Amino acid sequence: MAGRLLTLCKTVDRRLWAFENPLKQFSSLSPEILRKLEAGKLTVDRMRDMTPEEIGHMVRHVRMGTQLKYCIDQFPTLSLAASVHPITRTVLRVRLSIEPQFEWNDRVHGRTSEPWWIWVEDVENDHLYHSEYFLMQKKHVLNKEAQALVFTIPIFEPLPSQYLVHAVSDRWLGAEAVVALSFQHLILPERHPPHTDLLTLQPLPISALNNKDIESLYGFTHFNPVQTQVFHTLYHTDCNVLLGSPTGSGKTVAAELAIFRIFREYPSAKAVYIAPLKALVRERIEDWKTRIQEKLGKKVVELTGDVTPDIRAIASADLIVTTPEKWDGVSRSWQNRSYVQAVALLVIDEIHLLGDERGPVLEVIVSRTNFISSHTEKKVRVVGLSTALANARDLADWLGIKQVGLFNFRPSVRPVPLEVHIQGFPGKHYCPRMASMNKPTFSAIRTHSPAKPVLIFVASRRQTRVTAQDLIAYLVASDHPKQWLHMPETELDGLLPALRDNNLKLTLAFGIGLHHAGLHERDRKMVEELFVRQKIQILIATSTLAWGVNFPAHLVVIKGTEYYNGKTHRYVDFPITDVLQMMGRAGRPQFDDKGTAMVFVHDMKKHFYKKFLYEPFPVESSLLAVLPDHLNAEVVAGTITSKQDCMDYITWTYFFRRLVMNPSYYDLDGTSHDVVNHYLSGLVQTALVELEKCHCVEIDEDECGVNPTTLGRIASYYYLHHTTVKTFEDCLHRDCNLHDLLKLLADAHEYEELPVRHNEDDMNESLAKDLPIDISRQGYDNPHTKTHLLFQAHFCCATLPVADYLTDTKSVLDQAIRILQAMIDVVANEGWLAAALRIMHLVQMVVQGRWVHDSSLLTLPNVEQHHLPYFARHTPPIECIPELLAAVETKPSVLHAILGRVVARQQIDQMTSVLSKLPQLAVSIQIRTANSLASEGQGNDASTKSTTVAVNTSHVKGPIKDWLPVCVDSECVLRVDLKRLNRPDKRYGYAPRFPKTKDEGWWVVVGDIERQELIVLKRLGFVRHQATANLSFYTPETTGRKVYTLYVMSDCYLGLDQQYDIHLEVMEECHEEKDQEDD
Repeated sequence: MAGRLLTLCKTVDRRLWAFENPLKQFSSLSPEILRKLEAGKLTVDRMRDMTPEEIGHMVRHVRMGTQLKYCIDQFPTLSLAASVHPITRTVLRVRLSIEPQFEWNDRVHGRTSEPWWIWVEDVENDHLYHSEYFLMQKKHVLNKEAQALVFTIPIFEPLPSQYLVHAVSDRWLGAEAVVALSFQHLILPERHPPHTDLLTLQPLPISALNNKDIESLYGFTHFNPVQTQVFHTLYHTDCNVLLGSPTGSGKTVAAELAIFRIFREYPSAKAVYIAPLKALVRERIEDWKTRIQEKLGKKVVELTGDVTPDIRAIASADLIVTTPEKWDGVSRSWQNRSYVQAVALLVIDEIHLLGDERGPVLEVIVSRTNFISSHTEKKVRVVGLSTALANARDLADWLGIKQVGLFNFRPSVRPVPLEVHIQGFPGKHYCPRMASMNKPTFSAIRTHSPAKPVLIFVASRRQTRVTAQDLIAYLVASDHPKQWLHMPETELDGLLPALRDNNLKLTLAFGIGLHHAGLHERDRKMVEELFVRQKIQILIATSTLAWGVNFPAHLVVIKGTEYYNGKTHRYVDFPITDVLQMMGRAGRPQFDDKGTAMVFVHDMKKHFYKKFLYEPFPVESSLLAVLPDHLNAEVVAGTITSKQDCMDYITWTYFFRRLVMNPSYYDLDGTSHDVVNHYLSGLVQTALVELEKCHCVEIDEDECGVNPTTLGRIASYYYLHHTTVKTFEDCLHRDCNLHDLLKLLADAHEYEELPVRHNEDDMNESLAKDLPIDISRQGYDNPHTKTHLLFQAHFCCATLPVADYLTDTKSVLDQAIRILQAMIDVVANEGWLAAALRIMHLVQMVVQGRWVHDSSLLTLPNVEQHHLPYFARHTPPIECIPELLAAVETKPSVLHAILGRVVARQQIDQMTSVLSKLPQLAVSIQIRTANSLASEGQGNDASTKSTTVAVNTSHVKGPIKDWLPVCVDSECVLRVDLKRLNRPDKRYGYAPRFPKTKDEGWWVVVGDIERQELIVLKRLGFVRHQATANLSFYTPETTGRKVYTLYVMSDCYLGLDQQYDIHLEVMEECHEEKDQEDD
């Protein structure tokens, strides 16, 4: 019926019968030609494979053959390919690949997209199980890019023979593609075991902890039923535990019980707590710094991308709170890190995210933990916390949990019962559908929570604003417009001036808060505090708040379950785990006897959510998508040295457990030993070939052994995708200029996921006009183009179009340093001096937010471009930071003298303060020749032959007299001593435009300018008082005079680098060596 109605609509729209030739929709074809096509019964599909000449002969008009072929090529046609993956015995996930097979013409197709309907039909029952409106974008047609759709459909037993997937054009008659979903060889997963029953136990008092200090940490007297049931296993045994229970059931306290056992039984060991988001890590840190560190005296350390403490701080920590990616990167080098080997407890929060795109990292962490434990013969306890799971037994088997340790409670087991309402809304277009949900949201608040806190989750920052504006409109029309504001207006008036966001100032006046990543940190903190203290009743937030901060409310409204995916440029569903997490925020244990969740969905998806919001979702592995990167890490670590090791490694993973339990999900045809072995061999071979193409591994001639390469080690150390280092290998060269390097940085795979939201291509095009480097060739809706523009805007201090770009810039800069560090290692390995120095300048640019050619004086606070002429008028002129430091040393008040008339005294004092803390290094150099190296360890007599010579570091005018004699082709050691002349108060540098603190560091480089060769490079960390770098290198193979140059390069500041020439007199074999030969 749906197909017939759509055909009827198109018939009316096109004024054409459905049985007529579809090419009649092209106005350029004459009636005579169209009559001949119909007379010859020539279909579009039949003519598609013909040449223009053949078509011309068929219509007896040879010259029209080209015109007809032109129209046929433009007729909208799609090629479909589908695969099915069972999630449960009643639900299938379908992956549909849609490839355009036509040429785009703006006159025929418009300038943007062609709309299609995707339908999944059960022919036997004449039932439509899925309907989706899909836009094939112009750029995808031009680039011949296939698009991927992922959706779920029901399946029933006995299995039908097949379903049909139709792609039907919304505009064109006769434009349709079909692919069959065959269930002939489909293997459904095993039935899942029952849940753990919640026993009717007497609530356990906290005195069961038998420790007054720990008891004082809790503000309650008894543990809740879930905590009571798991108490003994967590607090009195060392067995691994998997605790699956709904959000809000007290799993954090359960984690603390395991941590306190480590503190009590193994005081010298460490506990690691892994949370999926930085926001969750920060929440735990704020809580545990107060409760565990201050009250129990145990050291708690945060380890994330934003906060990386020094090795000593980590080594002395009792509890490390970290993210999966950070702990994966740290534990890769477990052989060299004693603090990793000292870990006795690993707590993984939200372990059900194994099925998420970040899940493979969790998989690898647990697999590696088990591997480390087996090698060090020290048991590492693993505690996994999750929502209620369907296949908890598989997860428990993987974690090594036997009879004791698995607690998988039903979703209904909550301290506060949850009442869920699912409401469907029609409409194929997203924005009108969202708008239609605002009135029901207002009604739900008045019905279910007229005076209690309400959380409204929306998909985007724009939706927070739009939803708030509509709610305010309904409030204004009501009897009491300020009914959601629970504080005196005078108190609010005192808070509003401190806010930066104008929308927030408006909404807070009506008791409505906004919460999203685009808000300034201070604004966000204020909103959180007002909501927690119940000064405002409504909080409208993006979905990340569900994971990030624990703000329970009486009523939760989930306004739409889709979000805009900037990579695929369409709306996709939230993961079911996200929806469950949002729902879990409903109900406050201290205040409510029940919580209410309203889930507003697209009406077509109502039945899906009805099913899965009431029964747990199975967790599958996502390891296959990133298998090459994780194999590379293990090859570098030495865990894998052969293809057989790869096979063995895979058997440690959760993927292997699920492979045999749900084979069709992973495209496995059977579960016999030979079939599984052949399948795994193919996976390993494909992954290793991919790594070999990317120059990350070398496969031995016998096709068995696997060895790491330098690029593979760089990718693993810096946590980079293997294709990123391949790009470096292919595109970096000796003469790369700054523009080349910036493009290479922006093209890194790590920026592939940067969102390009609705209409941001227009913003990018507008922003590009104000920036110096043209990159229009890539297209403005490309994430790498946006990355490039954000870097340029950062260096130019340009104004960004919207607040979202500030968050995106932070994300881009967060990853830039490690990518650039890897680039430096690649060019250093090749020995390219100029490229290495330019990349170091690029690092300085990223940290300082300036171009390398900008004056380094702009580093100082309150110094702008228009102030530079004042420095130039000084006698002598001051053009850079070192010259200013020299002037201040001679005359401390020089800044007041230069800028006193144009800058306030307080601002000049800020400049002086920052200037005094900038690193001022004195460099001294000594060189030791091969003779002294050979003689070391031969006794006192031999050491007298040592030739250690100080290098003159003063800049000499005129001919050089101090040439240092060295032997030809012999090893020398350059000792570089860096002494800090001023005392720093912090490890990190002054970088106000960089989103996180950055420790000061230095590169010490020796290069040959004449040959443009980098000879040796060494990194040094923060120099508090003094640091020494010993750089070993070989002298030239030919005699004569040679000038090497030493560079001391900052990794934080522009304009503080130092450079010294080392003059070598390369001679034939030294006398000492000749004497030894004569003897």
